[in-house]
Formats: sequence, C-alpha cells, structure tokens
Amino acid sequence: MTLGTSDILSAINILTKPLASAHDAQSSQQEALLAVLGANGDLLRERLQTDSIFEEVRRLREEVKVAADWFNGDTEDATWGFVQECLLLLLTLVRHLSAELKLFQHTPAPSATRQRTPEMAPRLPPDVLSVGQQQTLGTALQFVVSLGLCPYLATGVGVSLGRRSAFGAMVDKLVHGGATPAAGHRLLTTTNVLLQLAEISSLATLVFTRHLGDVLAALCQLGYQPRRAERSGTEERKTQELSAEECKTCKEALKSLLGKVYQPMIIKELLILQGGPKQSGAGGRSRGSSSRAASGLAPTWLKRLCGQLLSERLMQPNGVQAVVRAILEGGTGGESDWRKCDCVARILGTCPQQSASADTYYRQVCHQILDLLHFKDKLTAQQHQRVATRAVLFIVQEKPSMAQQYLLAPLLRPLHRCATASDEGHFHVAVEEWELTRCVDDMYKIWVVGNSPSASLLEALEQVLPVIFSLFCFTKQNVSHLRAPCQEILLWYLRHAETPAALSALRRLSGLQGQKNEVAADFHFTPGSDGGARLSSRESCSEEDDALYEKLAGEQWRLECLIQLLAELKDCDLPGDFFLDLLQELASWAAATDEDKDDEPELNVSTMTLLEVERWLLAPSARRGQRLALLQVLAVTVDCLQPTVLLRKTSQVVDFLMSMLQRACVGLDQDPGPNLGSPVESETLRMGMGVVATLLSGPEITTEDYSSMSRLLPSLESLSQKHADVVIQELATDLRALIATHGAYRPENFTANAPPSRNPETTVKNNDLPSTRKQNMQTEANNSATSPQPSLPDSCSPRNTHSRHAASSGRSPVRVSPAGGGRTSGTSDLDLPTKPLSEWLLEACDPDVPTRAFALRTLTQMVQNKNPETVQAQEKVLMLFLENLEHEDSFIYLSAIQGLSALADSCPERILERLLEDFQHGPSLPTSNKERSLESRLKVGEVLMRASRAMGELAAHLGRPLIVVFLQGTRDPDQSVRASSLSNLGELCQRLDYSLGALAQELSSCLTALIKTEREAEVRRAAVHVITLLLRGLGDKTTQVLGDVLLDLYRALKWVVRSDPDDVAVLHAQLALEEIDDVMRRFIFPEQKLEKKIVVLP
Repeated sequence: MTLGTSDILSAINILTKPLASAHDAQSSQQEALLAVLGANGDLLRERLQTDSIFEEVRRLREEVKVAADWFNGDTEDATWGFVQECLLLLLTLVRHLSAELKLFQHTPAPSATRQRTPEMAPRLPPDVLSVGQQQTLGTALQFVVSLGLCPYLATGVGVSLGRRSAFGAMVDKLVHGGATPAAGHRLLTTTNVLLQLAEISSLATLVFTRHLGDVLAALCQLGYQPRRAERSGTEERKTQELSAEECKTCKEALKSLLGKVYQPMIIKELLILQGGPKQSGAGGRSRGSSSRAASGLAPTWLKRLCGQLLSERLMQPNGVQAVVRAILEGGTGGESDWRKCDCVARILGTCPQQSASADTYYRQVCHQILDLLHFKDKLTAQQHQRVATRAVLFIVQEKPSMAQQYLLAPLLRPLHRCATASDEGHFHVAVEEWELTRCVDDMYKIWVVGNSPSASLLEALEQVLPVIFSLFCFTKQNVSHLRAPCQEILLWYLRHAETPAALSALRRLSGLQGQKNEVAADFHFTPGSDGGARLSSRESCSEEDDALYEKLAGEQWRLECLIQLLAELKDCDLPGDFFLDLLQELASWAAATDEDKDDEPELNVSTMTLLEVERWLLAPSARRGQRLALLQVLAVTVDCLQPTVLLRKTSQVVDFLMSMLQRACVGLDQDPGPNLGSPVESETLRMGMGVVATLLSGPEITTEDYSSMSRLLPSLESLSQKHADVVIQELATDLRALIATHGAYRPENFTANAPPSRNPETTVKNNDLPSTRKQNMQTEANNSATSPQPSLPDSCSPRNTHSRHAASSGRSPVRVSPAGGGRTSGTSDLDLPTKPLSEWLLEACDPDVPTRAFALRTLTQMVQNKNPETVQAQEKVLMLFLENLEHEDSFIYLSAIQGLSALADSCPERILERLLEDFQHGPSLPTSNKERSLESRLKVGEVLMRASRAMGELAAHLGRPLIVVFLQGTRDPDQSVRASSLSNLGELCQRLDYSLGALAQELSSCLTALIKTEREAEVRRAAVHVITLLLRGLGDKTTQVLGDVLLDLYRALKWVVRSDPDDVAVLHAQLALEEIDDVMRRFIFPEQKLEKKIVVLP
C-alpha cells in the first residue's frame, strides 16, 4: 500500500482534534486539557494498530521511533508524552516528503514527450499542502511550541505563554518545565525537530511565519546561556547540562537560520527578544526573576547577544534597509510613524559597542543610508527618505569627520567631478544626467527638506555652490525639473550662512572675486533626454569674436540669474548688505584711484624678469576690468531689485548714505574751485542729505537710530568744511549738529538750506527768459507760499515729491504756519495748494519742467474733484492740456495725458469729439508742430485708450463714435497709427458686451483681413491681440454675441499659428485659442450647480 501525505496528516489530525467527551463539566481546565491530551494519544495508537489505512504510517513511524534516541515511552509526564507523539508524526512527515521530493526531481513529467502549450499547468511538487492540511499542521506546531518549547525557556527569554493569551497562561501553569531534570534536552529535541521540519520549503513557511521568535529564543538559550558550576533553585535547573558539541551545533544552527530567513523578520524578532529598556523602581532587585518575568525584561547575556546579532544584521549588505523595514513596515504614516523614523535614524547614526571600530561601521552603513533616498515605491519612499535624512543630519552633527568622508563626499561627488573634469575626447560626457539628477534631488532632501543648518553642511555646500549656480543658470534657459531644487538649495545657503560667508559667495558668483570650484573650462551643461542636464565637453569656437560674445553673454546671464535669486530673499537683509558692500568697495576704489595716481612708483624694468614685467603691465587693465565688473553688478542690482528689498532697515539706509557721502568726500582734498563737481553729483548729494533730514524728522527716532547716524559725522564734517557749494556746507553743518546732539539742537531754517532740485537744461533755458517774466513768477510763488495745501494723492511718489519741491522754485520753501508765529518747511505739508486757478494756469506754462508738471497734476486733481472754477474754465484747461501734450519731456506730456483722461471722464461727449478729430487728422492747434504730427496722434491715442477703460457701462452709449474712428485708423498709411487704433479698439470692444453684436461682422472682416494681408508684424500682433481681448471681455457671452463670426475668427487664428512667421503674433494667437477653448468647454460642459428651485404658488 502506497503511503500518502494525507494519511500522515490524518494521523496528526486525530492526535490534535479536541474530544468533547474526554472530560466532564466539573473538572478544571488543566485537568480537562490533560484528559484530552491522554485520550487523543490513546486514540491515535489504537487507530494505528487497527486501521489498515494507517499501516504505512505505523511502519514509517516505527522507523523514526527507532532512530529517535530522545523518545521515552515510559514517561509519566502527559504533556511531554503528547509532544513526543507530535514530534514523531512531524518527523514521519519530513521523511516522507523528502523521499517524495527526491523521486519528483528525478522522475520526468508524464507530458514531457508531448508538446507543451502555454495553457498547460505545471506539475505540483509533493510538498504542496492544501489549506486544510496547512491548518492541521499549524495546529500540531502550535501544540509542539506551547507544550514542548516555551515551558523550557529560561525566565525572560522570549515571550512567555502567560503574556500571549489566557489559554497560554493556563498552559504555562500546567507544564512545569523548570521542575524537570531533562528540561534542556527536551528543549533541544523540540528545536531540532522544528529545524528539520524547516528544511522542507513549504513547511518552513509555516514554522517561521508563526514561531520564528520561539525558535530563535530556544537556539539563543541552548547555544549562549552561560553555565554555572553550582546550580540550585528552579531557575538554574531550567536547562539540563548540555555538551559543548551540542552548544556548538546550536550556535551554527542559529547562524544559518539568521542568514537564510527574511532579514526584516529576523531583526524584528531579535528586537523582541532583546526586550525594552531596564525599568528602574524600588524593590526591583528584591523581586528577582519574578519581577523580570512580569516586566518582560531579558537577561543580560541575551541582551548582549541580541545587540551583537542586530549589529551584524545592520552591517551586512542591505542591512540598513532591513532594519528600516523591520521597524516601519505596516505603519500608517501618522505621528507615531514619524517618531519611529527619528528613532531609527538615531539607531543608524550611533555606532554600536559591538562594532570593531567606528570607521568600519560608518564605512559599511553610510552608503546604505544614502541608498534609502532613492526608493521609488510611493508607499515606503516617504518614510525611508525621512529616516535617511534624519540619519544623515544626526551623523553630521555627532560625527562630522565621518559624515564628510562617507556621506557628504560620495553624495556630492558628481558636482565635484563637474569642477575637475578633463577633456579626454570630443563630445565626452563627464557626468551623466542620472548622476546629476540624483545628486541634486538628494541635496534637496537633506539640505532643504531636512533644514538643519550646521557648519559641516554649510561648508560642504559652499564648495559646490558655483557648480550648482551654473546648473541653475542653465536650467533658467530651458524647461528642466532641476530648476526648482537648485534654486531652493541656493536660497537655503544664502539664508542660513553667516553674513560674511554669504557675501563672499555672492561676490564669487557675480564674478567680483576669484573663481573657485567652477565648472571645468572646457565643459558645459547640455540638456538631457529626461528633462535634466549632463556635463559635456564644449566645442571650441573658431572665431574669437564668437567666443568673446559667448563669454560676455554668459556672464551677463549669470548676473541676471543671481539678481533673480536675491529678489526671492524678500524677508532677508542679505540683498541690502550685498548692495552696501558693493557701494563700499566702489568708494574705496575711488579713493584708491587718486592715491595710485600720486604714489605710482618708478620701476626699473631692467632688473625685472619677463613674467614680472608682464604682470606689472597687465595689472592696471586687470584693475579696470574689476571695476567695470563692479559697476555692471551695481547697475543690474539697482535696476532689477526694488528699493524695499535693497534697503529694508534704517541701518541699511544709513549705510547707503554713508557710502554716498564717503564718495563725495574723496575729491575734497583737491584744490577747491567754483565749478568743482558736476551738477548731477551736487544734486545727488543734496538728495542724500534730504533723505537724512527726512529720517531725522520722523515721529519716533530711537537712540539706536542716532547711534547708527553718528557714523555720518566725519563725512558731514568734511563736507561742511571743504565742499565748494555753500548750500551743501550749511546743510551738512545743520545735519551734523542735529545728529551730534540727538535732536536737542534743531536749526529753524535747516530744511531751507536744501534748494529744490532742477534739471540743468531747464535751468539754462529759464535763465534766458525775460527778467520781467521771471520777476512776475517769483512774486506769484512767494504769494502762494503762505497758502495751505490740500492733499494730492499722486504726491506720494518720489517723482512727484521731487516736483512739489521744484514747484516752489524761485521762492523760499519756508512758510508761516496758520497758527502764526512758527516757521515750518514748505515740504512738510502734503495738502494741495488752494491758489487761484489763474496762477495754476500760469505755472502750467512755466519753462521749468518740474514746476509745469506739478501744475498740470494739480489741475488734473482739480478736474477730478469737479472744482467749480475748473468746470467753468474747462475750455482753457483743455487747450492747456493739448498744448502740453506736444511737449518733448515725458514728465510733461504724461501729465497732460492724465489730465485729458480726467476731462474725458467728466465731460465725455465734447472732449471725446475733439480728441477723435485730433486723432484722425493730427493736432489742430495753431501752435502745433506739423512735423511731429504722428507723435501727437499717438499720444491722443493713449488718451483715448485710458478714456475707454474708464467708460465702464457707458461704453455702449459713448463708444460708437470711437469704434468708427478706430476702424478707419486701421487703414492709416502709418503702421504705428494702425497698431494704436487696433489697441484702442481691443480695449473698447472688451467692454461693449451685447452692444457689440451689430458690429460683429464688420469687426471680423477687418481683423481677418489685417491678419492675412498686413505686412507689418506689429499690426498683425495688434489684430490678434484684439481678438484675445474681445474673447476675454465677453467670456461666457461669446457664443451669443459672436456666434455668426466665431468660426471665421477661429480659422484666422489657426492660420496665424500655422503660417505667420512672427513668433509674438503666434503667441498671441495661441492665447486667443486658449480663450476660445475655455469658452467652448464651459458652453459644452456647463458647471453643475446643486441648487433647488422653490416656486411660490399664488
């Protein structure tokens, strides 16, 4: 009869199946369990003797029984007898499956001779068990572990049965393993059988998934528990004396088991075996082993052993990943998981005591920590990256030298290679795209996301900062996913570095300081295939001019990118400090230039080598080049950064003024002359002193502010004594006295010493006026000085403040206060003057540009406020604005444009009619310059555009005449007028809504014809932009208003995208197509609104 696996498992089922009739209700649980164990053993032996289907099982069991020297049939311990029967059947199963597997491996499949098909199922090996068979085998294993392994473990070794379940606690009380003399051998027997069972792959899964911790605990106790010469008490008799060979075998079995089982499972079980930290409390020592058992504390030898084994697991290949998985697997991502991440990071960053040396440990572990940053699995990547980031930061903080050698250096190696690359061949790729991408991503995770500044991190980042900045400049020219991380890394360094180090880095990046660690000269970054970048060798330029242009363009682009970075530091003082540092260097160079001219030594060239002579000859040109670079950096900084970013604090403003005053003092040691210094320099100096006066006149000036301003005293003293301008001398004297006394002494006329700023050209023209006219203007100005001034909104800007000072030209800026007696500055009151309209009209004709501009702004404000005199003299005001519209100074004609827009808003019918006439036919004033008719028409077009914007809902009523004129203007011979007409047409049509329907066909025909036939790209751009504004203004009403012409407009836009050679026109067309796409999407797929209609019945 052939023996089958199911027969052996049936016998196991008989042995482990509970019998309800084995005990009565009056017996205790322990007695009932003993009765069931005995009854099942008797039933198994009876079935083996009488049942023919178990004949082969009985035979194979007898063979195993003969070979088992540990079997004792006369034992009086019912639980151990039951365990012996289970072990015999398990060994029988192992022997049977081993023989079947050997036969399976050497026997060819029945279908081997036939052709195999994809749908043909492979043969199952004989060790594959069904679900029911696995349950039966799992029950037997549970009995073996509960009755034959756990009771014989020493106190604190493994998790006791009493801590697992109530049934386990009852079994623990039932089996008194410590009272048995052969407890050690029983534990060894059970462990060996389980290990033999684990040699079958399918059975190993059942053993290790449920009982790995118990097997490890047994092997640790059998192999490593220290022996004692004298044993007394129950705990010392827990294990019977084992031979040295048996202990060695157990150690080898433990080592083998640790190497072949899934490492996270091993680490998790070793952590459980090691137990928690030692609990401190009173009476802890007196309770002894019972206290340790209750608290789950492992003995010292086991803790030491588990620590050593864990260290070995950690330092092996992929050990770090195994530790992380063991602790974090199954997490939910909550707060507890983040705490686990920090805990694991500290474990990884601390060298264990069992390690041979710290260098060996960190050399084996650090590269594995960096590998954690590269996980692609979204479920585990976040936790692994956090562990890696925190571990790197912990090692950097605790072990800076180890971190530099084994963490930061390998991580930054691709960037260092960018600086040290050598050209070994044409088109040689020094650093691949994936290396740069991984390096930048890792840096972003550690430096930016970790955000734990330290000296080591800042120093390491400073070494590769030029390469990162070069990469950032390259990504700004392309679409790359590396742009954002590079920018954040650079900003992180600038925010967290010390101010001197950050300023030094900015000087290096801007080219003002010696370049170090830059990208290799013959290499440059090129686009990668995945949106990144790679470092490739540069092709040499054959033309010197091309090479020079490429170099200059690259330097200019780097400078613009650096200023863009500084613009992002809005909440930081670094941009202002950098600006002031540049100004300080500029002042020092200005002083050094004069000294070099006077102290230039006479050199004897005959005694110098050729190299020294060359250096001496090239030194002046190098200094000039450095100064030009400084001026370029200053120009770009001032041009691109807002004043609120450059000068955020009062101290920075004072530093700026100090730099300016020092530059003014540089040439004061020369012989003073009546025309010393240019008018621009004197004007700048006066404005700077005006800023100081403004700071000193503030409502709340602290002692710190005065202390900061005290640095200006030496420069002010020099100016007060040596400057050629008497006014500047007096103002410097007053400021010096005010600062030195901390405001205790305040000269009454100290603001009067600063004369208003004037345009030098305008001053010259004003000097040519008849003396009578200037005298009259002087009288009018003096009369108006005593008048109160109402508020002017536009006077808040620096330019208008400048104009307001200039409006008082020819008179003293000091006026008597309304309260009488006191004298106050004419600039301290921001109220609009209430002089008669005739005086404002007269000042609007003043040759002085600031005076005229201020008068025009004042008249504009009066028009907006509907001043009665202005309303009555509307025609005069209109003529005045039209005359000033033709002025060549932008300050004048822009003020006139603003005034005409205000007039058109207050009286649209008559004013717009006059403006439309001038726009069509040119200026109609007798004094108009016909040669500049085109410029005047464009200025009128600007007025009409502003008026169109201000119409609002009146556009449907007032806009019809404007549309006619603008459509006619599209046929003007001059392209600028055509473009201006189209621009105004777009602004107006954007506000017409449904009234545009009657003009839809005419507009469509005009725009389509211009798009397809116009030669000038500027006009075609304007035509396409009209369509964009039209669609943007109509919005969801587009399909109703432009339903008949929408298709024609769409085709015209598509024609522009396909055929127009002008890129700007194509861009406008794409924007218009996006507007059409949005409109049609909302029309076809309207937004679903969850609303309920309630109808009130009559």
